[in-house]
Amino acid sequence: MRVYFETYGCALNRADTSIMKHVLISRGHEIVDNISEADAVVVNTCTVRLDSELRMIKRLKELRETLRGSGKKLIIAGCMAKAQPYTLRKFFPEASLVSPQNILRIGEAVESAEPVTFISGVRPTHVMHPYVEGASAEIPVAEGCLGDCSFCIVKVARRNLRSYPPEVVIRAVKEAVNAGAVEIDLTAQDTGAYGIDLGGKPSLPDLIAEIIEEVPGRYFIRVGMMNPDSLQGFIDEFIDVLKESRVFKYVHLPLQSGSDEVLRIMRRKYTYDEFKSLVIELRRKVPEISIATDIIVGHPGEGEEDFELTKKAVRELMFDKVHLAQYSVRPRTLAAAMPQVHEPVKKRRSSELTEVIEEVGTVINQAYVGAVGRGRGKQEVF
Repeated sequence: MRVYFETYGCALNRADTSIMKHVLISRGHEIVDNISEADAVVVNTCTVRLDSELRMIKRLKELRETLRGSGKKLIIAGCMAKAQPYTLRKFFPEASLVSPQNILRIGEAVESAEPVTFISGVRPTHVMHPYVEGASAEIPVAEGCLGDCSFCIVKVARRNLRSYPPEVVIRAVKEAVNAGAVEIDLTAQDTGAYGIDLGGKPSLPDLIAEIIEEVPGRYFIRVGMMNPDSLQGFIDEFIDVLKESRVFKYVHLPLQSGSDEVLRIMRRKYTYDEFKSLVIELRRKVPEISIATDIIVGHPGEGEEDFELTKKAVRELMFDKVHLAQYSVRPRTLAAAMPQVHEPVKKRRSSELTEVIEEVGTVINQAYVGAVGRGRGKQEVF
């Protein structure tokens, strides 16, 4: 069969799509770029925020109309299939559902004569083969995390930490490099939690060092998002691997709030001072590093003083990149039952913080005026 994919959301979703494509090709199916050529359509969904959920439902309704009467199959994969299956069954009873834990069963869903529901069980970690398109490849190192943040629906979709054994990750990296990838993105909900479910060894730094040793070739490694409390356990070892020439000097470390009280309500496992100390240490020992962060404004319990602390944190820590989001209620989360910050207040705070982010970004980017850097294409990167 010819299968068309649409993928939304994070790097882990893109990695899952890559694995699903490989599974289908290994079973004799073909991946196509045009929906008009497809016999089946797979939508890998994201539901991290309310606007993401609404966008997914709107797009799925559009696709249903496009497919109506054609005999083409609709398969809904990703976090929404696991976290909100009843919502999807209500709106799209004709679709098959495939949760992130069941991506290796995508072939069964495509081949089934009737809609199927694969949303139970745990994710197999004994095998992983990427499907490489272009110069980069997303390689998942784990699914799930050890946190229980008050605002996070992804915890519902990808609950238990399941790390891929080092040999599986290394084999996948080799395949990606041999297929032409020059950027390897190691991804997970929390890359810093890697290996804890494997007895604590190997840790993320161990894994990166082993990849560099075992996989020859001309490529760079980019490390995906990790939680600050995870990094605290191995920051010295992580700094050592960051200094390797084949590792991007880039860290995605979500702050979420500059207020310790809001961090407590969010059920984050660090204080602002602990976060700040990590940033200082990273910049002291890896001067060329770029640090990205995530911030949520308007989380339940955030007052004006808390918000001012977040603005102060952005100015103080001078992040190279900030992913800013207004808090939105997600079903089956602790924060959904808390007293909510009014929408106009959230919008105002978002606008104010955006101005601060732009001020900081202008200062940072001025340092690049007149500078010369290396490109990232296959010909320019080395």
